[in-house]
Amino acid sequence: MTIEEKFMLLGVKNAPGQEIRQNNDAIQKNLEGEPLKGVPVDFSHGDVDAFPPIPDSDKLWKKGFSSGGCQAYTEYRGDRNIRMAIAEKLGKFTGKAIDSDKEIIITPGTQGALFLALGSIVSMGTKVAIMEPDYFANRKLVRFFGGEIVPVPLYFQGSSNENGPDMNRLEEAFKEGTQALVFSTPNNPTGHVYSPCTIKNIGILAAKYNVTVVVDELYSRMLYSGEVFTHLRASKICPENIITIIGPSKTESLSGYRLGVAFGTEMLIDRMERLQAIVSLRAAGYNQAVLNTWFQEPEGWMKNRITEHEAIRDELTGIFHHADLKTAKPQAGSYLFVQLPPLKISYSDFITLLRIQANVTVTPGTEFAPSCTNYFRINFSQDHNAAVAAANRIVLMVNRYKI
Repeated sequence: MTIEEKFMLLGVKNAPGQEIRQNNDAIQKNLEGEPLKGVPVDFSHGDVDAFPPIPDSDKLWKKGFSSGGCQAYTEYRGDRNIRMAIAEKLGKFTGKAIDSDKEIIITPGTQGALFLALGSIVSMGTKVAIMEPDYFANRKLVRFFGGEIVPVPLYFQGSSNENGPDMNRLEEAFKEGTQALVFSTPNNPTGHVYSPCTIKNIGILAAKYNVTVVVDELYSRMLYSGEVFTHLRASKICPENIITIIGPSKTESLSGYRLGVAFGTEMLIDRMERLQAIVSLRAAGYNQAVLNTWFQEPEGWMKNRITEHEAIRDELTGIFHHADLKTAKPQAGSYLFVQLPPLKISYSDFITLLRIQANVTVTPGTEFAPSCTNYFRINFSQDHNAAVAAANRIVLMVNRYKI
């Protein structure tokens, strides 16, 4: 692989927050009807104006700033006092204690944690099992580091008993020499939460075949009514090498501070710190202070946030289902993964036309699995009325271009 090919793997035109940079002139021939009026909605990421950050996060940042050099230049793995505090919180949250000196690192966002984790376990030829669909950076980073992707289907359109990864294929992958597994639960982009039985079996298989596991639990705090979450690290049978990633990001609308946390096997955390020391030195020093508000939100704040998102989820899934657009109802998080019907135009052109004609930006399904050409993902953490109006415009556009 040439250096140019290597960096082509890291394409950003469809990444959250980026415009889909296509030659609009090339698809003018596909325009039908008048543009649909409406407030622009960018479903590629959440709206922190509609759902603002945890109260007083700005005051905590200022307190970190006022601390001066001691906060600006923390240890590479983060300020020790802050690590101690979040290790205690996360230990209680996940059901297993965390050594704040040896088993945890603060990173520049959970994306930074994922980069460090995969950079610590993937080298040329490393076989890595990846669920399809799953978070878009998993595949890109594995290939960037020279690893070999071993795809494992994730079923998400059936009943709760039918959904989940193909465990037979996963064990086959482990038998064939796969050395690592990376996955998200709640799953990004579908919102599927891995069942307790699935998590238990992943732990058993990973321990049996000595597979390193990286599990992204970014949305594990935003569980909807009646849902149960199981943390792999707290399972009775757990792989020897495991990293869990979480952060005060999407759920708490603190993405702008770029804070993430990874915790797990001491040896892997040590590698991650060594890598962070040459990539970014540390998570932004002043910003680390904002972690002191995490898991300490005002009473009722998190419950209200979940209730508001659940209401948007239910209305949007109703709109899409009424229009015969398949989408699984997410068990957690703020994503919908919507399946498109056959269209008169290419799916990529349709995604572009959504932005041009309907003022709606979505993320193509191919970011999450090569086979998901007829899917798109939306982040419904938006103003409720704006999200509903945008969903209705999507339906109008589908009706305009479907066969």
